Parts: sequence; C-alpha cells; structure tokens
Amino acid sequence: MHLHCYLWTGMGEDLRNEAERRMPPPPEDPAPFLASPLPPMRTCDWLLKPARRIDATYTKVDDALDWLAERYKSAEPSFLAPHAEAAIGLDFRLHLARTSLEGGVDVQWGFWLTGGRFLTCGVVCCPNRHADHRCPAGSP
Repeated sequence: MHLHCYLWTGMGEDLRNEAERRMPPPPEDPAPFLASPLPPMRTCDWLLKPARRIDATYTKVDDALDWLAERYKSAEPSFLAPHAEAAIGLDFRLHLARTSLEGGVDVQWGFWLTGGRFLTCGVVCCPNRHADHRCPAGSP
C-alpha cells in the first residue's frame, strides 16, 4: 500500500457545488467531476482525479502524518475558530490519523479559514478498501 496526499484551498461556498464533487453514475458524463478542482464528496474518489492533483505520495504512514502536520501548521494562523480547533488539537488529530491509515482507512481533514476560505487535506490509501479505483500515478 502507498498513500496519496491531496490538498485543496478555496472559497467554502464552492463546496456547495455537488455536481462537480460527486462522480456521476454511468452513463452520465464524468467530465465535470474529473476537471473540477473541488475536493470530491467521497475521500476515496480523489483517486479518480488526474495524477497532477496529487500533492505527495508516500509508502510510510509516518511520512504522510508529517505531511498532514505541515499542512495543519501552515494553516493554523488562518483558522477561523482557533479556540475551537485547540480543543481537538494536532496531536489528537495525528493519533486518529495514524490509527486510520494503519488500518487502511483514508483520512480527510477540513478547516474553515478566515475570509470564507476552506482547506481540505486528504490522505488516500492506494489500493483503496472503499473503492476499486486504479492508481492515478500508475502504481500497482
């Protein structure tokens, strides 16, 4: 198993556009979903996006956790509700992420930022236990 890391920051109101965030069932046209920069509704569906959307790929959980921690720390000064986030905290988030990833379960973090922006960080297990998607990077 390897881990693909995905990142999106944009206006939170854009997340309402479910047509671009949900892979449609066949025979509907998947082009809007595939071309959209928006994060998918299901974390595992990041694997359907073009490989250029991958921010990083790791074979070790510790490396993916470091990636998550770096994204968290970079965004922390812009958290909309830092006092509320402090009640959860990075250490607890990383503990839960480790447990999930070691069990083959994807991790998705989302944070409201100042100015109506939203940040989402996703680590997706590949191959994936929730969907039979091919590896976007061409790995087995």
